[in-house]
Amino acid sequence: MKSAFLEKEKNKEELKQELDSLEIQLFRMQNNIREIAKNSEVISIDQTKEDNWVIIYADKEEETCQLMLHNCETPYRGKWNSAIQAEYKDDNTIHIADIKGEENKGYGSILMKHLKELARDENVQFITGDIVKRDFDHVERLEYFYEKHYFDVKIDHEEQCGEIVWNDE
Repeated sequence: MKSAFLEKEKNKEELKQELDSLEIQLFRMQNNIREIAKNSEVISIDQTKEDNWVIIYADKEEETCQLMLHNCETPYRGKWNSAIQAEYKDDNTIHIADIKGEENKGYGSILMKHLKELARDENVQFITGDIVKRDFDHVERLEYFYEKHYFDVKIDHEEQCGEIVWNDE
């Protein structure tokens, strides 16, 4: 009987900690969005696989676009946690120049989802990218990531190069 009581108390304490964490994240989200919106277009808010809130925002130029993500666990100080840098090759193609940031937090997947939404909103059919020599220390992870997001991935291991293509048919 005592064990069930302790378990219930533990669950109440865990819930209180989760609520406190959520409250802090929401407060930071409000402040972070205010700061980010001064210089960039806020695209969305989303949640990571660990249920942490993130803000997705963009800097768009005529020929380039950078989608960035900032988590709401920390105050925004002008720096993103993860970003996709892309170029408009033509009216039908966005080319990923680079993906940077913290690994294994789901940030890349969240940004990729929003890059595809951007492509659809702008009637862009293809998202492309190159896999280059500097990527070959983590090429298997890249291949898994892009295939998970429905890209066709072609890799030449001998030449240490490759390409990715997403076609929104």
